[in-house]
Amino acid sequence: MSRKKQTQLTEKFSNITNCRGLVTFLKVILLLIWVASAVILSQLVVGYLMLWILGKETFVQVVPTTIYSALSYTVALVWLLFVTPKILNHFKTTTKKGNSSKSIDKKAAVHTMSRVDLGLKSVPTWTDIGLAPIGFIAATMLAAALVAMFNMFPWFDANQIQDVGFGPYLVGADRTIAFIALVIIAPIAEEMIFRGWLYNKLRNLFSTQLADIWSMVISIFLVSLLFGVVHMQWNVGVNVFALSVVLCGMREITGTIYAGILTHMIKNGVAFYLLYVMGIG
Repeated sequence: MSRKKQTQLTEKFSNITNCRGLVTFLKVILLLIWVASAVILSQLVVGYLMLWILGKETFVQVVPTTIYSALSYTVALVWLLFVTPKILNHFKTTTKKGNSSKSIDKKAAVHTMSRVDLGLKSVPTWTDIGLAPIGFIAATMLAAALVAMFNMFPWFDANQIQDVGFGPYLVGADRTIAFIALVIIAPIAEEMIFRGWLYNKLRNLFSTQLADIWSMVISIFLVSLLFGVVHMQWNVGVNVFALSVVLCGMREITGTIYAGILTHMIKNGVAFYLLYVMGIG
């Protein structure tokens, strides 16, 4: 092969690589926007519907607030797990090959995710259970380090209280219902969305362009960044960013999100105890 042809092939390969890199970048941006939209819009749609049906005074009570939380997560999960694949399959099956009107075989246009893809294969193991408290300690230490760093900025308020939708005075059945919403429903749903659905998608996208270590690092950063952003408070965002980094790491170690769910439950459980039992917050 002549030197000229080698140069031409090298340039052609470089152009193809750059094109693929741009396509991957655009897919990642769209994916992040898609997930953020699913989470935020589900909260808005469910919230406004419940306000319209129940009225403001009824909506802010504990039971409706818990129902709102559960419905919001359910809508977001249904959108990502069931509606999104149908939309993608629709575009795939109606894509034309060149000028031909023949569509791609529907069997080749499968975008559904299995339990393995979501990090839900098998059942929780003793390793998952053992990693949970270790993950909680690691996330707490990382969050403390990040908060200390962000405290240097005047706009950062480390003591700002997160608005979780419940009033500060909960007793009896109200406390139990709030516990179910914050310590059980929220961790399971958020892990399925972020460390399950989104993390798997990003890892698969980056693995075609980058070495495995960089695919992992960038995926962890983006998932954690988005997880912090959707909480819409600086101090909470920094804390949950640290939590997400650890949870993504545990998914890499175990191949599932079970340890992450348990760690998330521990973190929310400790926060719930301090806020609604001890009255500290």
